[in-house]
Amino acid sequence: MALVVQKYGGSSVSDVDAMRRVARRIVATRQAGNTVVVVVSAMGDTTDELLDQAAALTTDAPAREMDILLSAGERISVALLAMAVSELGVPARAYTGAQAGVLTDSKYGRASIVGVLPERVARSIQTGSVAIVAGFQGINEVEDTTTLGRGGSDTTAVALAAALNADVCEIYTDVDGLFTADPRIVPTAKRIESLSSEETLELAAHGAKILHLRAVEYARRFGVPLHVRSSFSDKTGTWIYDGRRKGAFVPSVVAAQLDDVVAADTDSAPSTPSPAAPQAAGEAQGAAPAAPAASAATASPSDPAGLDEGPSAAVVDTAHRNAIAARAQARPRPSAKEDHVEAPVISGIAHDRSQDKITLVGVPDVPGAAAHIFAIVAGTDANIDMIVQDVSAEGTGLTNISFTCPDGDSAAAREALEAAREELGFRSLHFNPDIGILSLVGAGMRSNPGVSARLFGSLSEAGVNIHMISTSEIRISVVVDDAVLDEAVRAVHSAFGLDAQAAEAVVYGGTGR
Repeated sequence: MALVVQKYGGSSVSDVDAMRRVARRIVATRQAGNTVVVVVSAMGDTTDELLDQAAALTTDAPAREMDILLSAGERISVALLAMAVSELGVPARAYTGAQAGVLTDSKYGRASIVGVLPERVARSIQTGSVAIVAGFQGINEVEDTTTLGRGGSDTTAVALAAALNADVCEIYTDVDGLFTADPRIVPTAKRIESLSSEETLELAAHGAKILHLRAVEYARRFGVPLHVRSSFSDKTGTWIYDGRRKGAFVPSVVAAQLDDVVAADTDSAPSTPSPAAPQAAGEAQGAAPAAPAASAATASPSDPAGLDEGPSAAVVDTAHRNAIAARAQARPRPSAKEDHVEAPVISGIAHDRSQDKITLVGVPDVPGAAAHIFAIVAGTDANIDMIVQDVSAEGTGLTNISFTCPDGDSAAAREALEAAREELGFRSLHFNPDIGILSLVGAGMRSNPGVSARLFGSLSEAGVNIHMISTSEIRISVVVDDAVLDEAVRAVHSAFGLDAQAAEAVVYGGTGR
C-alpha cells in the first residue's frame, strides 16, 4: 500500500461538478489500496474575487488581514471536497493549514514554510480517513494565519509529502503533464514522459507555469517523487525524479480512472516491481504509529533557517531515515542498458513575459561598482535573474550594466537606483518592460557541442534579435523583444526537432490559481 499525496489546483475544483469528479478520483485511488492525503486550492477564480473585494474597500490593505481574507478560499474548498468524498462512502476530514501543522515565518503574503507537524493528518489517515488539507496557507509563531504566495498549494503538498514520508506527490492540473513548450504557443509540443529534478528546476525558474520552483526544490531536497497529471483525464502525465530517467523509482499503485471503474496506472510503473517493495513498505508503515509527527520537517541544526532556506536532509528521525532508505533500496533500478541510454539533448523550452530589463549607462568601470549597484537593488528585495556587463569603452573608463528582474520588483529597484545615481556615478537609467525570455533546457547540453550555434542560428533565420544571453550547465536563456517571443519559441522548438507529428496537448481547464 502506497501513501499518496494528491494536490488539486483551482481549475480542478472550479465548481460542484468538478468537485465530484475529483472526489471520484480520490475514492478510486483509495480503493486501489492506497492511503490518501489531499491538498487543494481555492475554487476557480475565488482568490481573484477576494482580491477584487479588498481592492474595492481599500488601496492599502494590511498584510495580516489580507492573509486572513485570502485563506478563506481554500477553507471553503477543503470543506466541500471532504463532503463530496464522504458522500461516496469514504470517510474524509478537512483541515486548514494551521490544523495540518504547516508552520511558517511571518512574511504575510509570501510566507516560507519553516516546519510541518502533521500529527492530526497522521492520526486521520491511520484511522482510515482521507485527510484533505487547505493549500497555500499556514500559521506563524504568533498563531496568525499566513499565505505562501504563488505556488503555495504545490509547496504545501510537497512539504506534507516529505513530512509524512509519502511514496509520491501527485500534482493535478488542467494539462496532461509537462510539455516541450507551452502548448498554447506551440500546438505540436510533445508531452515529456520523465524529467530530472535538475531540468525541472531550470524550467520552473524560467517560466514554465505548471509547477512552482519552491515545490520542485522541496521535492529534490527530500527525495519526493512528483507525478504531474491532469485531473480531467487518466493519461500518464510526467514523472519528475532525482538522478535517473524512467524506471528509477515507482510507488506501489498510484492511479485511478476518472469514472467509477478503478484501474492501476501501468504506464507509469515497471511491470515487475522489486521483491523488496512489500518489505520496505512494511518497514515504513511499522516505523511507529506517531512517526509522521515525530519526523516533522522542521529546521534542524544543519539547516537553522528552515525548509525554504537551503538543502538539508536532516529533518527526519532515525525511523524515517531507515524507511526512506528501505524504500529507495526497494525501488527498481534501470538495467545496465538503460543506465547508458543518453538523455535527449534538449528536454524543453520555457518562456517568461514577467520580467523587465534595467540598464545603467555610463557606470564607472572600477572594482566594487557592480557590488555597490546590486547591494542597493538587494535592499529593495528585488529578485535579479540575468546580468550582463559590457566591455568598458576604450578611453572612457565607463561601462554599461543590464539586468532583468520580475516586473513587480522593477519599480522599487529603479527608484532606489535613481536615488543613488550620484553615489553610483552612472549617467542614465534605461527601462524596458517589453521583453521576453526564452530558455532552452536539457541535461544533454553537457556532452553535445553545437547547441548554442543551432539556437542562435534558428533565431537569426526567424529574424529575432537577441538583447542578452545567460547560461548554466544545462540551460541557455536569451532576452528578446516581447513582440517576437512566441515566434522565437516556435522557431527554436522546430530547430531542435521537438515537434510532434500531431497535437498532443489538451488544455481542459484554464481557471484558478
